[in-house]
Amino acid sequence: MKVRQATIAGRRHIKKSNILKGTLILTLAGFITRVIGFLYKIYLSKIMGAEWLGIYQLIFPIYGIAFTIYATGIQTAISRLVAAEMGKKNHNNIGKILGQGLLLSFSIALILSLLLYRFSNVIALRFLLEPRSASSLRILAVVFPFCGLTSSINGFYYGLKKAGVPASTQLLEQIVRVIIVYIAAYTIGQGDPKIICEMAVLGLVIGEITSSIYNFLSLFVTRAHKDIIHRKPNPNIETVKKKNIIKNLLSLSVPLSTNRLLINILHSVEAVLIPTMLRRSGLSIGDALSTYGTLVGMSIPFIMFPTAVINSLAVLLLPTVSEAQAMENNDAIGRTTTVSIKYSLIIGIISTGVFILFGKNLGISVFHSEEAGNYLVILAWICPLIYLATTLGSIINGLGKAHITFINSIVGTIAKILIIVILIPYKGIGGYLTALLVGQLLITIMDSVYIIRNISFRFDAVNSLLKPGIIVATAGFLLKSIYEYLHKITQIHQAVFLLSFCLLFCVISMIFFIITDTISKSDFKQ
Repeated sequence: MKVRQATIAGRRHIKKSNILKGTLILTLAGFITRVIGFLYKIYLSKIMGAEWLGIYQLIFPIYGIAFTIYATGIQTAISRLVAAEMGKKNHNNIGKILGQGLLLSFSIALILSLLLYRFSNVIALRFLLEPRSASSLRILAVVFPFCGLTSSINGFYYGLKKAGVPASTQLLEQIVRVIIVYIAAYTIGQGDPKIICEMAVLGLVIGEITSSIYNFLSLFVTRAHKDIIHRKPNPNIETVKKKNIIKNLLSLSVPLSTNRLLINILHSVEAVLIPTMLRRSGLSIGDALSTYGTLVGMSIPFIMFPTAVINSLAVLLLPTVSEAQAMENNDAIGRTTTVSIKYSLIIGIISTGVFILFGKNLGISVFHSEEAGNYLVILAWICPLIYLATTLGSIINGLGKAHITFINSIVGTIAKILIIVILIPYKGIGGYLTALLVGQLLITIMDSVYIIRNISFRFDAVNSLLKPGIIVATAGFLLKSIYEYLHKITQIHQAVFLLSFCLLFCVISMIFFIITDTISKSDFKQ
């Protein structure tokens, strides 16, 4: 009996450490990627200008819609099926799941590439309402099949809880993209913002192609893949036929992709509506695109920067919860939910503190835009909602209830669109900020209600909200005063000095979290 208990405890420890290790790997890669991406956005804003940065941002709704169709649902389906097979100790079908997933994703992506290339002018004129984006769309069309391969292989690794290859793939893509754009902007762009915009899209394409090739080759050299392929099949479990695997992939991916597609279409409508409604508020076309470029290309990337940690956690939560559900281990689901919610809130509270205290200065020092800084201060309050909703959504999807996250997202997005149409013509960009807050609040509340009703977990309000709030407020008050005094007399570059203080604020907060036992190793040893 003791041996059995020790074995179970050992398995729990391995699973927990896998989540922690995988999260740390993805977080490190995500953090490095976001730092590079952040510097890249600053570079683009300077060489392209706010108006063309806004036009550049308009292609991403199309990118998101296409990615949802050929990748999102299939990647999640592969991850869930692989995790379920691993949970049942059945390795017979995992290689087939990956193979059929690759074929399905690549085929759909290729069709979408041809359609986008053929109808790029119509989409730019009729949907994006900006004909200058057509050439960028044609360049973007090339990348879809490669993204399909990468997402499927990443789903395979996430299902195995092996985060190394997806993390390095992400990092490689970003590095190649930045290098290509930096070289092309000077050698080909030569100050022409239209050409620089096209070179930025070309850099994205080449980066994705490079990372896709690396990702595909990893299957033949990584230990994770070899262990699965060469492991002796379990004779007690029947091997699933390929047509049944396709059926399982479609049954999981089609509802999820359909749900996400509708959500992405609504998000795309939202993105296109913002500059259109800004024009109705009295801004010119150029000013509307500049305002949109400042918000989406400068301020929101800052707000989303800490999601390097949250997204890493969310990616690994889905297969972990799926595996625990397959084994009917409700205790593991409850423990995972407890820890995930706690750390999502803590990261959100720290982020809110950083942007409230230093947001305005960050906008001025980094982007040379007081407008971007003002947006950061306003958007600071949304951080805990965004980060918590990301985590809760991943847990719900892991339970196989993707329709719940779909309904909640639809309600939140429709609310945002309605507020955008009503408020922006009268309140300007402030109307969009209100819409963003209300929409995210609705999604977070509805996700929370479902989790509370369906998962038995412990919510530690003292260590998740009260202590972090007090520590962040206290540390922020002291550091802000010191910063205001020192920045007037220091000779250090203001952006470097400011970012150093932001990092110092996070470090001091973390030290006090540890001292006050707000966070501890025991959270990951339950």
